[in-house]
Amino acid sequence: MRVLGIETSCDETGVALYDTERGLAADALHSQIAMHAEYGGVVPELASRDHTRRLLPLIQRVLDDAGLGRDELDAIAYTAGPGLVGALMVGASTAHGLARALDIPVLGVHHMEGHLLAPMLEDAPPAFPFAALLVSGGHTQLVEVAGLGRYRLLGESVDDAAGEAFDKAAKMLGLDYPGGPAVARLAEDGDPTRLRFPRPMTDRPGLDFSFSGLKTHTLTAIRQLEAAGDLDEKARADVARAFEEAVVDTLVIKCRRALDQTGLKRLVVAGGVSANARLRERLAREAAKRDAEVFYPRGRFCTDNGAMIAYVGAQRLLAGERDELGQMQAVPRWPMDGLEPPEGMDRLGL
Repeated sequence: MRVLGIETSCDETGVALYDTERGLAADALHSQIAMHAEYGGVVPELASRDHTRRLLPLIQRVLDDAGLGRDELDAIAYTAGPGLVGALMVGASTAHGLARALDIPVLGVHHMEGHLLAPMLEDAPPAFPFAALLVSGGHTQLVEVAGLGRYRLLGESVDDAAGEAFDKAAKMLGLDYPGGPAVARLAEDGDPTRLRFPRPMTDRPGLDFSFSGLKTHTLTAIRQLEAAGDLDEKARADVARAFEEAVVDTLVIKCRRALDQTGLKRLVVAGGVSANARLRERLAREAAKRDAEVFYPRGRFCTDNGAMIAYVGAQRLLAGERDELGQMQAVPRWPMDGLEPPEGMDRLGL
């Protein structure tokens, strides 16, 4: 089955073609970062307009790269949520319109399920079951994964997601959007011993996260340095390092607890923050202590992309799922623990 995947949940327009027999055939992505950087964050109306402008040319580019015509598609998958409702509607309406014209099935899929299963696109994918850390600008969650659609939420952020906290810290430090890579670059020059920020919610049991207090602590530290006349470039780097260390330590501590609690030996880490080099280094050390393995998507699939949507859509379409004709889905808030295995999952072996 050849499945076209469409991702338009936020500020990246992603399209991919996944062949269930041969794997990923082609993918393309347009990022809106440069457009939104001027505003220090995503402007929903601008995001929707840009998706409208970019989506059809990207679809044609992916088909050309795969050497296929539209009439050779077997199905279409698109991100139905969570995300910005206007952006989601662009992808949903395009997918349904094209599917109706081609008389093929169409299916809306969960954005975070895409991130969760993105490592399945790699040459050495993880086997079920595994624990997963989903860590991005909008979500920080720990999930126990027994199979496709068989998810148990272990913990999540009660306020800011880790990626959102990175963006806010970057803004405090006068850095460009998106904040994660900018803070990480500045932190490379920081002294890890000068400042120590709290590791939120690690002094109590449980697997939930909270980064709002860390954000406030960072702002207080910056203001204190500023009032003392000490907020030079070196001090800004020290703040960035202290902030990054606090976030990474918190994520690693919670992942360690999740592995110990579930007894699992495989950990998937996905979402934009999973690209952080310090996080990967620390998780590798923790996994080695436990004779465990850590799996990531390749670099370009850590952030939003069409390949993960095409893959998840293909698995659920093979099991017989599909949208009713003309009933588009655009769900801005969609908890992942509401997902269920497809009825025909047994024959997929997932």
